[in-house]
Amino acid sequence: MRRKAIALFGALCLVTLAACGSDDDTATEEVTEETEAAPAEEATAEAVSLAGVCPDTITFQTDWNPESEHGFLYNMVGEGYEVDAAGVRVTGPLVSKGADTGVKIQVRSGGPAVGFSSPTSLMYQDPDIFLAFVSTDGAVQDSGEFPTMTVVAPFNINPQIIMWDPATYPDVKTIADLKATGAKVRYFGGAAYMEYFTANGILDAKQVDGNYDGTPANFVADGGKAAQQGFATSEPFYYEKVLTDWAKPVAYQTIHEAGWTAYAQSLGGLPKTIAENGDCLKLLVPMIQQSQVDYVTDPARANALILDLVKQFNNGWLYDAGQAAAAVELGLANNLIANSPDGTLGSFDLDRVTAFIATAVPVYEKIGAKMQAGLTAADIVTNEFIDPSIKLP
Repeated sequence: MRRKAIALFGALCLVTLAACGSDDDTATEEVTEETEAAPAEEATAEAVSLAGVCPDTITFQTDWNPESEHGFLYNMVGEGYEVDAAGVRVTGPLVSKGADTGVKIQVRSGGPAVGFSSPTSLMYQDPDIFLAFVSTDGAVQDSGEFPTMTVVAPFNINPQIIMWDPATYPDVKTIADLKATGAKVRYFGGAAYMEYFTANGILDAKQVDGNYDGTPANFVADGGKAAQQGFATSEPFYYEKVLTDWAKPVAYQTIHEAGWTAYAQSLGGLPKTIAENGDCLKLLVPMIQQSQVDYVTDPARANALILDLVKQFNNGWLYDAGQAAAAVELGLANNLIANSPDGTLGSFDLDRVTAFIATAVPVYEKIGAKMQAGLTAADIVTNEFIDPSIKLP
């Protein structure tokens, strides 16, 4: 199962994990295969040209292998795309509502594909990366040394969860309820949300275990006696429908509902990149917003691309059509993909970001993060490029 470590940002990723990646991810890039033509796309809107306004190739860095959580990016990859299996990336025409925009899009995989280096660290290493996945908690933690500015939030709620076996713990309805059971709670060590949970008495420091390895083996082996982290868009389906050694439902709560309200799966860039590319972003960000709306409305084409990439990359990442479809369904059912309070898909609730900063700063001070003094929401997120007319129906 995937090793989705949302909290692996900041100094941990930028110093420790960055060393695990390739010295030069682009130096040996070689396009190894061009796909057969994808099904013809119907142009449903007049083309908006990005040529001469945006980079000739707009490069996005994700945080994991190809999956439906990234579907809004893959939905923008047009037919005739080229796959670089060695570089774990895909390049093709950048399309919006089926119309070619005159530039190319490149989507680079992350996580194990890049030695678990964070997207922020990769942006600071490689100026070709235009936008990358930046979480609000990562942006707070990195604000002193590696600042970012995030421009669009395709996910309104962070999919990160803590999950447990409802048969073993029938009275547990929330993460906080796990405290009274004394159950071990496995998570990726270094996750700031767990520091928050233990510091605020939501969980007991004695029951949390930072040795989660990303696999279901321990959860299955102990018969569900321990809880563990996961993703609301992934593990509930995987454990019940795919993992034959378990094949039962799991119960869960998002860490957002438990008080750690960071945005995740959002797109941001280096402050300099954002400042110098305002004209591009004014056109591009609404395309990203619209792509998320279009993707969750009809994910078939983008999911076919995701599955094709999984097959061609052949790097040990296992992902099938059922998981891809379920991720979209769970994202909508759990209101993870939803309009912001202002009714717009992709905008940031600045009051929420402000409140989160107040929550997060003491946690990060405790673990020694170097943050910008007097940090505000305007220092890490912006709605400047958002089209307020774009929303889920």
